[in-house]
Amino acid sequence: MDGAHHLGQPVTRTASFALETALLAQGLGPLVGMDEVGRGPIAGPVVAAAVVLDPARVPEGLADSKRITERRRGELFVQILASAHVGIACVPAAEIDRINIRQATLAAMARAFAALPFATCDAQRTVALVDGNDPPPLPCRVETIVKGDASVASIAAASIVAKETRDGLMRHLGAAYPAYGFAGHVGYPTPAHKRALTALGPCPFHRLSFAPLRPR
Repeated sequence: MDGAHHLGQPVTRTASFALETALLAQGLGPLVGMDEVGRGPIAGPVVAAAVVLDPARVPEGLADSKRITERRRGELFVQILASAHVGIACVPAAEIDRINIRQATLAAMARAFAALPFATCDAQRTVALVDGNDPPPLPCRVETIVKGDASVASIAAASIVAKETRDGLMRHLGAAYPAYGFAGHVGYPTPAHKRALTALGPCPFHRLSFAPLRPR
């Protein structure tokens, strides 16, 4: 149960499907949960996911991807892909440098929405539930929800898909450029990452518009 403790550790508060249930009862749908990962790193893409959960097969334990263990996140990722409609999109570092991180984030979400396996979008009935307060340009009604990844099941599912996808991409990048340690810090500006940059300079996947890479 929410707020309970097990073996002295707090249990992560899980997201609810209540908002989706209420919207579906109004005859709305599909309901598209949306979130992105990768605004803060100085290397790698920003990744967005769009998820339409099956009301009859909502995975148990959906929560903010940052608040659950890596193992549990991986398990939920598999369950989401097996039971939901999913769209995923990435905007690479070079494009982030060209259009800025805010525009890249909005573009990633729009592309993830477009990647959903629907032939058409019913603009009157489709509702996108988006984490945060910055609505992407979508061909339907958009509801932004601050900290929605912690409270709304569809958004939590999108946050899990986006993070698992991006972490996997960064592990592959780490295999190609092992000296930077991408698999560990996934592109965030950790001390070890900064030391590698000082020694080696940037690789083609670094964001040159971000400090400390941005020219002074």
